[in-house]
Amino acid sequence: MFSERLTYQLLKASDLNELHELNLIPEVDQFNTMGIPDSIQVTKDLLDAKIKDHQQEDISKLTYSIRLTDSSEFIGIAGILFGQPKYKKAELWMKFNPKFWNQGYATETITRLLKSCFIEHQLHRVEAGCAVENHASKKVLEKCGFIVEGIQRKNLPLKTGWSDNYEFGILEEEWSK
Repeated sequence: MFSERLTYQLLKASDLNELHELNLIPEVDQFNTMGIPDSIQVTKDLLDAKIKDHQQEDISKLTYSIRLTDSSEFIGIAGILFGQPKYKKAELWMKFNPKFWNQGYATETITRLLKSCFIEHQLHRVEAGCAVENHASKKVLEKCGFIVEGIQRKNLPLKTGWSDNYEFGILEEEWSK
């Protein structure tokens, strides 16, 4: 899967070292509930589970590596979590190396994942969330057409304590192709 400057591929075993390095960056962990892995084995177990998700008959989770198309440099990961088929909805998430923040890559990624959700998977609704203190992610989601639908109070167990979480949604008819 491609966008203007980025290439998206389902995570594979060869992504282990780059994924581990990403997960070790404190700025990346700031709004992430996973925490910093204790060892590369923890990251390998996480990666193996994500690869296994891709091999299920009824796929409910897709996790992509994100690379710059021109250099193949690994810059982050993003995913789609599908809900029950009856509801035709999914949730998007992303995580980028801070070296690549503020360059439009998150917006480009969410835009591409929305296209996948609404065109390729024919979904009705897509959701996303972010900690209320995560102003950059909020801005990206709003730029991509998401609407804040509410706030879940003290929902995210971050290393700094419980954080409120913005809940976003976008409907297929609101999405601009």
